[in-house]
Amino acid sequence: MSPPLLPLPRPPALPRLIRSIDPRVPLVVKRQLIEPMLNRTFAVPLAEGEFDALAGRRISLHVEDLGVQLTLTLEAERFRLTQEAGEATIRGGWREFLCLATRRQDPDALFFQRRLVIEGDTELGLMVKNLLDGREEGLAQGPFGDWLARVERLACAER
Repeated sequence: MSPPLLPLPRPPALPRLIRSIDPRVPLVVKRQLIEPMLNRTFAVPLAEGEFDALAGRRISLHVEDLGVQLTLTLEAERFRLTQEAGEATIRGGWREFLCLATRRQDPDALFFQRRLVIEGDTELGLMVKNLLDGREEGLAQGPFGDWLARVERLACAER
């Protein structure tokens, strides 16, 4: 007779998993995953020059509870991840960034309530916030929107 099967341990929560994996992922891999998605999502505003003010500038997005910090710049009308420090940083929790991306809450309210914070060059940070805020549909369109919806469902399941 074989011994009774022990229950499998519960997999780590998504935030803990990301926090442990992200520092080990090389920038070249992050570029291959993130840059195409961002450049497809923002293809029209990039082509129309809406983000031209970001050329040669750097903005960091710091998702504190995941331990993830990404710094973006604009090169040749395309977003590019860089290892250089951002001139401005927008920081907050992943749920706040999800609310910003999907427009589930008013972006201004997220900043006024200090759930999202701009540090460093606030003029640059506000410019980026306003560019994102100006997109009526938010970022929740196409493949990126589908991915955001899956993340949102996972978040609701973990509560």
